[in-house]
Amino acid sequence: MERAIILSSLAGNGTGTAPRRVVELADELGMPAADLLAVAGHPVPVELLPPERDARVLRQFAYRVSHCGHSQLAALEAFVRSLPRVAAPEPFVRPARPYPRPAETRFAAVLGGLIRNRGFGIRELPFMGLSLSTLYGMVWRWEPGPHRCQQLCAVAGPLGWTLPDLFAVADEPYSEELRPVLHCHHLGRVLTAAVPLSTSQLIETAEEADRLSVRQDHGVWRPVSQGFAEECPDFP
Repeated sequence: MERAIILSSLAGNGTGTAPRRVVELADELGMPAADLLAVAGHPVPVELLPPERDARVLRQFAYRVSHCGHSQLAALEAFVRSLPRVAAPEPFVRPARPYPRPAETRFAAVLGGLIRNRGFGIRELPFMGLSLSTLYGMVWRWEPGPHRCQQLCAVAGPLGWTLPDLFAVADEPYSEELRPVLHCHHLGRVLTAAVPLSTSQLIETAEEADRLSVRQDHGVWRPVSQGFAEECPDFP
C-alpha cells in the first residue's frame, strides 16, 4: 500500500518534490530514475535517456525479444547487462512523427515519457493487442472510459512496469484479478535494460534473442499474437 501511495502522490503532485528526492525514491522502489522523474513531471536529464538509435532496428529488436519465454528473457536480460556501455554519439530525440499532438492530460504525458525513456516511438513498440490509433490516443488524451483497465494491462508489461504500480500512477483502482494482456513486465525488463545500448548492440542482442528462442526469420515483421503473460510466475 505504501508503494502505491508514493507513486500516486508523485503522479498527482510530483513537481513539489525535488528531483534529487525523486531519484532517491526511485532507488528505494527499485525503479528507473528516468521513469519516476517522468511520473513526477520533472525533466529527465539527457544522461538518463538512451542514445540515438535506428528506429527500424529498434522495432525489430522489440519484436524478436517478444518471442522469448520467461527463462529466455532472464538469460537475455543478463546478456544485455553484460554488454559494455558506450558513449552516445548524439543526444536522444524522441521521434516527432508518431506524436502529432502534445499530451493534454497528466497520465498521457506520463505514458509518453515512459515510452520516450526507452527510446521508442509508438511504431517501435512490440505488439500489445492495441491498435496504433488507440496508442496514439493514450499518449494524447487519457480520459475516463470503459477500456482503461485493459489498456493499462496491455502497456504495463512492455514498459517493465508491474500492474499495481502503473494503476497507482494512472489513478485507477487495481484488482488482483487483473492480468497482463500479452506481455508481462519480464519482457519490459529486457527492453528497459537495453536503454543504454547502441544500434549495433541492439542488433547483437536481437541475434541472441533469436538464438535463445529458436525463432525462424520469416523475412517480414509479424507481431507475436499470444505473448507469454499466462506463463508469468508472478500470476499463479
